Amino acid sequence: MRRSSLVGALLIANMLMATRLTLTLPFSSSIPPLLNRTYRSLSHLKQFPKSHPCPLWSSSFSFCLHTLRKSTSPLRASSSLSTPSMAASSLDEGNPLLQNFVFPPFDVVEPKHVRPGIRALLGKLEHELEELERSVEPSWPKLVEPLEKIIDQLSVVWGMVNHLKAVKDSSELRSAIEDVQAEKVKFQLRLGQSKPIYNAFKAIQESPNWQTLSDARKRIVESQIKEAVLNGVSLEDDKRESFNKIEQELEKLSQKFGENVLDATKKFEKLITDKTEIEGLPATALGLAAQSAVSKGHENATAENGPWIITLDAPSFIAVMQHARNRSLREEIYRAYVSRASSGDLDNTGIIDQILKLRLEKAKLLNYNNYAEVSMATKMATVDKAEELLEKLRRSSWDAAVQDIEDLKEFSKSQGALEAGDLTHWDITYWSERLRESKYDINEEELRPFFSLPKVMDGLFNLAKSLFGIEIEPADGLAPVWNNDVRFFCVKDSSGSPIAYFYFDPYSRPAEKRQGAWMNEVFARSRVLSRDGTSARLPVAHMVCNQTPPVGNKPSLMTFREVETVFHEFGHALQHMLTKQDEGLVAGIRGIEWDAVELPSQFMENWCYHRETLMGIAKHFETGESLPEEVYLKLVAARTFRAGSLSLRQLKFASVDLELHTKYVPGGPESIYDVDHRVSEKTQVIPPLPEDRFLCSFSHIFAGGYAAGYYSYKWAEVLSADAFSAFEDAGLDNDKAVKETGRKFRETILALGGGKPPLDVFVQFRGREPTPDALLRHNGLLQVAAS
Repeated sequence: MRRSSLVGALLIANMLMATRLTLTLPFSSSIPPLLNRTYRSLSHLKQFPKSHPCPLWSSSFSFCLHTLRKSTSPLRASSSLSTPSMAASSLDEGNPLLQNFVFPPFDVVEPKHVRPGIRALLGKLEHELEELERSVEPSWPKLVEPLEKIIDQLSVVWGMVNHLKAVKDSSELRSAIEDVQAEKVKFQLRLGQSKPIYNAFKAIQESPNWQTLSDARKRIVESQIKEAVLNGVSLEDDKRESFNKIEQELEKLSQKFGENVLDATKKFEKLITDKTEIEGLPATALGLAAQSAVSKGHENATAENGPWIITLDAPSFIAVMQHARNRSLREEIYRAYVSRASSGDLDNTGIIDQILKLRLEKAKLLNYNNYAEVSMATKMATVDKAEELLEKLRRSSWDAAVQDIEDLKEFSKSQGALEAGDLTHWDITYWSERLRESKYDINEEELRPFFSLPKVMDGLFNLAKSLFGIEIEPADGLAPVWNNDVRFFCVKDSSGSPIAYFYFDPYSRPAEKRQGAWMNEVFARSRVLSRDGTSARLPVAHMVCNQTPPVGNKPSLMTFREVETVFHEFGHALQHMLTKQDEGLVAGIRGIEWDAVELPSQFMENWCYHRETLMGIAKHFETGESLPEEVYLKLVAARTFRAGSLSLRQLKFASVDLELHTKYVPGGPESIYDVDHRVSEKTQVIPPLPEDRFLCSFSHIFAGGYAAGYYSYKWAEVLSADAFSAFEDAGLDNDKAVKETGRKFRETILALGGGKPPLDVFVQFRGREPTPDALLRHNGLLQVAAS
């Protein structure tokens, strides 16, 4: 069978080591940033997007369309909320959440709008659901189309609110969301457990017309039936009541977990007045630290003379760990980072215990042995196959990771480091950076001037034009935005017609914006929700990053890892925006198995090492000088630096995730930290500190959609590397062949959405099932694998 063939290919890939983290937080529990969506089922909308007034762009890139109307524009003229059955007086006409709009009014939504807006919407949707249940028939017009309209309304409005919480957090917004969250979950459960809807889908599946349905429609029916069961539709009386209570509580706990991580991260500040304490920090980091000090009331702070404020926000934290010569400073910052949200009012320990307990209870109610089995029910892999893959990779990575540490010890000793014989966690990143500089003569900070955000985005858009035949144009002013830094773009096909839009929010804002990088949908493509009754509604996405903001009059100067992050998230956005699937429930990123969803994002990262692409974006922001050829070659050579260690680190995250969701017994003899340390014995060369509490900020699995699913990054790497190898086979220097292969990638991987099983889509693109060879070759591990 195809699934077993894929599993075999994945398991053969026993040297899958060099995971490139799209945002390398050396000790973060939230890495790599991911497509941060918990949109597991369209009929079970759990959560939506998880989540410096300076000149942001160069004049050559920022063409603000001043002639376009701002947020008060009549462009807010139509919406799925506009239905004849709903009298205008029954909704608050002054509430922007309930207005007719083409693009969400992000600029005017305030916390005060959330309670009345969500409650009015839920009342309307309850009425529509009752009408659907009363009149439902096992047909597309009488079942799927009205269901999609109900789902979409909640998706759009709740998505707006939750997105603002991720990028513009406030205590008032948190309180408002908390007040209506239970009501929202209650409606979701009511919808997901609707027996009339479930029975109608079953009737479609069992009808004589089943074989005449398109692949996409079959996928919708099968998915809705499976999800209804996972949503508790088959449970009766007391069991259903227990299930619903669990779902309500899990929603609250997940929300609180994420809030605690954000609050703990922004709570830590270290004021430094003595420059000798931060020797080694590059100019970019000093400027950012001084900028932080200014924002905290130190009006005269400068990069040269300080004072400086170090935070646990990614750009600040990473700079200290990589460059600070002051070992005691590195230790202090590291210890603060791995103990975030683990004490006082922000302690997530009890929340984790309760989440795991409730997930296990939920699994038992659904007749599964553990929560991992529930999670895998909607994925390509099984628990056994995922564990088997992780163990094979762990065994293959261990020796290489041990050697990495030995190399660091020898190198640091050669440099006269007093700590050479006793390297520990706060030394590894610092000495790794020094060794990389020595071995490849690459200094990441010195490369920043070659990667200004305007040039990077220009190059990314040119690549998309070359590969997929699309044009991306600035459309600032067309849609309201939530922050002045946010850009808005229009995607057009070769004829010049718009096919999608997207927002881009690039910079870190630690006071209000959560960490990581993610992409999510604003609108999905949909025939049913057509605005003009003929053409499908166009998809709209948002991309959110947390990269280094501009300092002074300079544009954002990016690390190479930040460049990879932007390419990664853009890959997700492309799959959402370039879909040609008109069935809204499986369009774009919807309906794709979780362990395949990273294919386009990881695929796009490969282009960061493509000579023409990289040399096209790597221009010095002041002189225009191109990145020297020898530096490009060194970047490519350094791609697999410390491959074993990076692989082992990802395997640790994936393994502890599965362990907690399979074998861990809440309330048993082992604590969550015992489990973490036991897993670390096999996945960390240097054991974690006894007080390490990284689980308390592991948002991927406790506040995101990756519970019992973190292994998906590895699973999807085989697919993405093999997909890129199609371009290598065609000849990366052969423009015609690359364009032809790019169009094929667009017409399959990017166009078909969740309308076909991901393995079938891959075979349609590649002409065969996936193999691990390309991944092993990219990581320089084919020889080792063969042996």
